[in-house]
Amino acid sequence: MSQWTEEMRTYRVGDVLPSVTKTITQAKINRYAEASGDHNPLHLDPAFAATTPFGGTIAHGMLVLAYVSEMMTAAFGPAWLRGGRFKVRFRGAARPGDRVTASGRIVRDEGGKIFCDVECRNQADELLVSGDGEVGIR
Repeated sequence: MSQWTEEMRTYRVGDVLPSVTKTITQAKINRYAEASGDHNPLHLDPAFAATTPFGGTIAHGMLVLAYVSEMMTAAFGPAWLRGGRFKVRFRGAARPGDRVTASGRIVRDEGGKIFCDVECRNQADELLVSGDGEVGIR
């Protein structure tokens, strides 16, 4: 888990946010299913998931999005937690064994609101999540 304080780094338009990289495991997917209550066999049952177009189990989209949120928390701390917002699209599936990297870049500063492009990609550079993040910093 990322550590942060009330003091936040100063960012400028064009700056790249510190990325977060995680490895997806079936155990993490199973724990997420328990925490969320989403027990879809596409996530949990390898035999069933093998019969789908995905060819095997995949991570919950919200599990992958949580890594993007972790990146935003690391960058903006309490400001993100108090009122950060996402608008994203899920573009691809993360599978057990994938290393996923959440990254972002500042695209606008509108006097107290910072707007970021955010994304998450796997080790093959396939886009899994893309969108916008917004955080009030003043």
